[in-house]
Amino acid sequence: MGELRADWRLRLRREDAHGPVCGAGVLVDQYTALTCAHVVRHPDAVMWLEFAENREIEPVSARVMPGGWLPEGADGEDVAVLRLDSPRPQARRAPLETGLWGGMEVYATGYAEGFDDGMSLWGRIGGASGERVQLDAVTKAEVVRAGFSGAAVCTRPREGRPARVVGLVVSWRGDLGALLPEDNRLSFSYLIPIDRIAELSPVIRELSSPRAWDHGFEERLTRWFDDPDEDPVKITVVPPGSGKDRSLRHLTHRAHVVHRGGASRPDLIDHALDQVTFPAGEYLAYWDWLRGAGPRPARAADRAPGRPVTVLVDGLDEEPRPGPLIDLLVRLRVFGFRLLLVFRHEGGPGWTASRDLLLRPALLRHADALLDRLERAEFSRALRLGVVDSASLGSVTETADRHRAARRLIDDVRDPQQQLTRLRALIRTLRADLSTHGGR
Repeated sequence: MGELRADWRLRLRREDAHGPVCGAGVLVDQYTALTCAHVVRHPDAVMWLEFAENREIEPVSARVMPGGWLPEGADGEDVAVLRLDSPRPQARRAPLETGLWGGMEVYATGYAEGFDDGMSLWGRIGGASGERVQLDAVTKAEVVRAGFSGAAVCTRPREGRPARVVGLVVSWRGDLGALLPEDNRLSFSYLIPIDRIAELSPVIRELSSPRAWDHGFEERLTRWFDDPDEDPVKITVVPPGSGKDRSLRHLTHRAHVVHRGGASRPDLIDHALDQVTFPAGEYLAYWDWLRGAGPRPARAADRAPGRPVTVLVDGLDEEPRPGPLIDLLVRLRVFGFRLLLVFRHEGGPGWTASRDLLLRPALLRHADALLDRLERAEFSRALRLGVVDSASLGSVTETADRHRAARRLIDDVRDPQQQLTRLRALIRTLRADLSTHGGR
């Protein structure tokens, strides 16, 4: 089975947040949505976009972006490209698909009268009708109707492969001109394919390109944000303007604190201290310590937040003097903060220092912490199974003991890169063993 709900399916209202439902739309990135021009009506109109299938995301107003008004006729195709007045990075964007072929099974979800929460209709791709494509419904009752304009036409979702958007619903047509599809002898739905919209809009051309996003990087980074057992310090290279860069932009909101290379370090300190609880009157002591102008407070390590806090440094190699910033990040690690360090170029300024002062110490401590957890998990499991006695105390933590021996050998590795490689391999093994022993 595929997913039932999608953040990117939008319900549109006209005039204001409580105005009448007038159609549907598709979120294609955190800033941009697609709908039909006839839904918007005027290029200067303000539309309200609701995330009908995820009500935790606040509705947002949107307007036609420059170059985004593509009404029917004069090389337009009844399309409006909207720019959100404020981004919604927490919403998953629609996966766009430019491939389309006859017989493809598809569906659309719209907001017809009486169905403000949405209704879905299924059909198959028929033939071309000019630049539009005919969508053949199973029955006339499943032909789209008012409230479906701008709705995403999606492929059938399957497990492991979510629905992909191949076009926008634009209209339906009946041979008798009756108001409802079922009151005509023949009636069909019509869509505008994504590849046609991409021909008309440079923005959609870019967002629908196979190179627009780095899906593998997104999956890995999402997993890192979601799982506190992932490496506490992560260093990654994100070339400017790449698909990886766009994917990073879409996930930046997941970090609690974001620092841009070259920005104010005092601001970073202030935002970091917002995440820490400390006794009244000690703010300046912590502030001075973090900026390197005072001693470390006696109980600084005890001030670590109860939840994982993530600091994203975006463009560490764009910092004019990376040394003081790295020293500050070393101090933030005392609070247990997780660090995502983004370099724009591999080996850029601060690369070696970040590896030696942040990444390697963090992974060594992380491996030690996982070893302690594995030892406890093994011992607890042995107790539950009733296999602990005076003769077996030395063997119930056999797996942890074996890994501790491997951990000690890592200390003797002198090449930093080899040490990191072996550390990461050990951490992967420890996490797998913890999962087996129920220690996660």
